[in-house]
Amino acid sequence: MRYLKTSEAAALLNVSPNTLRAWERRFGFPKPQRSPGKHRLFTHGEVAALRDALQEGLSISSAISRAREGLAADANSLVGALASYERERADAAIEAALALRSVERSVEEVLLPTLDEIARRYTVESAAWAFAAHWGSDWLTRAMRLTPPPVRHVSIVVGDASRDELDRDVPYIRALELFCVRAGIKVLSLSARGVAGIGDAAAVHRPNLVVVAGGHLDDDTVARWAYAIRLAVGAMPLAIYRRGAERPRVRATGTTVLPAGAGDAQRTLLELLESDQIATATASAAAAELRAQARTARSHR
Repeated sequence: MRYLKTSEAAALLNVSPNTLRAWERRFGFPKPQRSPGKHRLFTHGEVAALRDALQEGLSISSAISRAREGLAADANSLVGALASYERERADAAIEAALALRSVERSVEEVLLPTLDEIARRYTVESAAWAFAAHWGSDWLTRAMRLTPPPVRHVSIVVGDASRDELDRDVPYIRALELFCVRAGIKVLSLSARGVAGIGDAAAVHRPNLVVVAGGHLDDDTVARWAYAIRLAVGAMPLAIYRRGAERPRVRATGTTVLPAGAGDAQRTLLELLESDQIATATASAAAAELRAQARTARSHR
């Protein structure tokens, strides 16, 4: 995936950076993502698609519509491949999407909407959904295995409370895990059904935060699971993801309800982890200061 800075994208489009930012504000396209330093980064594919449309003499609004239509074709192609049970064609469709977008945007703008569309058209009881759900989970798992090792000194445990691979929440759970790993977070994913031995797993992983994801298991089951982790490693923030608005949610001190979208949920988790790190660092600094004061007091006796 090739990214362009604002100045580079503007040069490719033969406009000023101010004009590019004005298009972004007015039309939401090209849509940048942020670098770790909070700088705008545009995908080359989007900028190139807009450039090609502008070279046809279209107005900016028409050119953006044309570029968006071209990008939307990726989702239509993936829907057709999955509905036809063609794995290789589906792989090619998502690869085409990746040529124009980041992994995160390919998942959020193509893969997940495609799976939702398959479920809507054919229902989750259909063979088409069974094929699409398996393909989607397999692709997301493969993408996670290809992600470089975590770089942040933070980790989470995800308690999967979905029914099985055909649960509509599963692709969103795998997508959230992928996004977290790509953000440098260490992720341990476990079924929320398994309480026996969970303390040992948590003690090894030492999570900074626990996520209960999926709406199939009842609150009592996932509460026992989360309590077993807290017994092993102590109190920590708890987040719930896609538990469903129609049922009671897990209730615990410090619980955060994450947005339903995988990208928004990941960003919320990052904010929680960063605030937790800050609190931990502050507490550690305060403890160190108290120890220093105690040493000073003893030396003056």
